[in-house]
Amino acid sequence: MIEIKQLAKKFKVENPKKLSEQEKKDPRLKGRFFHSVQNVNFICDTGQVLGLLGPNGAGKTTTLRMLSSALKPDSGSILIDGLDVLANPIVARQKIGFLSGSTGLYGRLSGRENIEYFGKLHGMSKSAIHQKIEELAQLLDLYSFLDRRCENYSTGMKQRVSIARAVVHSPKVVVLDEPTTGLDIMATQTVLEFIRTLKKQQIPVIFSTHHLDEVNELCDTVTVIDEGKTKYNGDLHSFRALSNGSLHNSFMTSIEKG
Repeated sequence: MIEIKQLAKKFKVENPKKLSEQEKKDPRLKGRFFHSVQNVNFICDTGQVLGLLGPNGAGKTTTLRMLSSALKPDSGSILIDGLDVLANPIVARQKIGFLSGSTGLYGRLSGRENIEYFGKLHGMSKSAIHQKIEELAQLLDLYSFLDRRCENYSTGMKQRVSIARAVVHSPKVVVLDEPTTGLDIMATQTVLEFIRTLKKQQIPVIFSTHHLDEVNELCDTVTVIDEGKTKYNGDLHSFRALSNGSLHNSFMTSIEKG
């Protein structure tokens, strides 16, 4: 189980004069600080998939980076199976598989070598890494390019290897930041099927997306963030009911009324 309570994070604005007019009008801008995340709360139980929704710039990526321990929040708490992520960040990282929207692969290494490297960073044995790579290659359809240099990969190939790298250590929680962005239909289906596999293994998954059809297919619960605050947090059925079954209208309703 993942529990996020009253999470908040602000960033110092080095030169307010360089902000765009839209940025200056954002209510999260207060003096020389931009409060990217102000009050985010949600729970994802074992075996559940939570869809994290919100407009661009809502604070989703900042929230996920705090959850992964890449960023330290200014306030709030993050618990994974009762473990305080903020108090035990090194231990917590062993429990988390995090796919960032901006993390790249080492281009001169093959996909296999990228995955092996991260397995070693997590203290895995050579045999355990080999066994896990074989499992992930099957699940993510990696065999046709696994031993090629990553610098020659397509977007879909890079994303699938990045996901394998993020979960090579068999984490207790998987966090994916827009995992299907830029992928073709086949690559997208491979990623979605992998998330279903994680769910069957009772591993909680949190993923941010702009694709409501993915939410409809995969999610048990939904959290909507806007202007750094949780505007909706509940099960998918209740989310649909906000607007007579239309997920698009439910999303807009949650933001307008939240």
